[in-house]
Amino acid sequence: MTDTHHHTHSHGPPPPVSAHLRRVIAAVLIPFAAAVAAGLLLLWPGGAPTAGDEHTGVGYDQQFEDAKVIAIEEMNCADIGVQVPRGVDDTCEQATVEVTSGPHAGRTFHEVVPPDATQKFHTGQKVIVAYAPNAPEELQYSVTDVDRQFPILLLAAVFALAVVLVGRLRGLLALVGLVVSFAVLTLFILPAILHGSNPLLVAVIGGSAIMLVTLYLCHGVNARTSVAVLGTLISLVLIGVLGSLFTAWAHLSGNTDDQTGLIHSLYPGIEIRGVLLAGILIGSLGVLDDVTVTQTSAVWELKAAEPDAGWLKLYRAGMRIGRDHIASVVNTLVLAYAGAALPLLLLFTVAQASVGTVAFSELVSEEIVRTLVGSIGLVASVPVTTVLAALVVSADRPPGAGPGGTGATSRRRRRRKR
Repeated sequence: MTDTHHHTHSHGPPPPVSAHLRRVIAAVLIPFAAAVAAGLLLLWPGGAPTAGDEHTGVGYDQQFEDAKVIAIEEMNCADIGVQVPRGVDDTCEQATVEVTSGPHAGRTFHEVVPPDATQKFHTGQKVIVAYAPNAPEELQYSVTDVDRQFPILLLAAVFALAVVLVGRLRGLLALVGLVVSFAVLTLFILPAILHGSNPLLVAVIGGSAIMLVTLYLCHGVNARTSVAVLGTLISLVLIGVLGSLFTAWAHLSGNTDDQTGLIHSLYPGIEIRGVLLAGILIGSLGVLDDVTVTQTSAVWELKAAEPDAGWLKLYRAGMRIGRDHIASVVNTLVLAYAGAALPLLLLFTVAQASVGTVAFSELVSEEIVRTLVGSIGLVASVPVTTVLAALVVSADRPPGAGPGGTGATSRRRRRRKR
């Protein structure tokens, strides 16, 4: 009965470790947590910087208002001065749009939609309009996007409900961790980078804060979670070092699209290459957490199933699990980056450029470095975390355990075998 009871609880919270092992883990993690807290205090930006009360009107730095389409009228494109490509239907749509927020609520204006436009409107549709106060009155407002707030919020609510229904308390804690991650990202990482702080340093401190809060919140304050934190930290350091080395060696500027170019023009003090490194680090963090927690839990469960197993046996068994994890995670990461860069890959395909030309262009090389550096960190996290977990769980001496560290349960098993 004793053995059966032991195994039924092996998949729950891990048993408490000895006071000596707790002190060893605390000696490593407490200074790290203190350094992260000090970094947050020293680099805390106090909000995003403002260039003044007036919007520049460039890119995303515009004044936006809510509006809705109140009428759609079909017109001949030539009659309203719109040229269309040859072979395209010459029927344009003229949308009458009413501004519903801001100082000019109730004002209407016309928006012409050419026949080859990818975004069409319908009567009653809510849209987002940009306001240019210095333009002539008839040109002050223009439609920039559709209002998709309701479907996105509904999808988020369905996601949260599914997580809580399936994950229960763990799911709820995971959602709290997600809120913490977004809070650190929006309140610390992004404003600190805009204030001119080193983006890589900001990403390391912010990512470490996210890691500490979310891992301990979701998985509990125990030795098993602490080992996962250590494994994640070592892997993040490796990703940071490799990312810095290869972005400099490959002469990657990080300024490869309209968004980064706009940021650089608005805030020239920002180190764009550092932003690239920060993106690599933050992008790898979420998958790293998954790998390190899984490997640590696997080793703990293996030890619970076979208390007499030494650290080397646990390490080898854990690595057999980890190799499957590596194969799936690396493929997931590569496909995720390929999906994000799909329009770019389509353009290169249309241009019929050679594989070498495509691969070694800065646009694609940036994604290659991002993918491979992150993947190396993920691959390295498996043996690092597994060996840490095997050593920690094998070195533990719970109360009542003998020199072999097997405890009373294993001694009873040996007596039964004899």
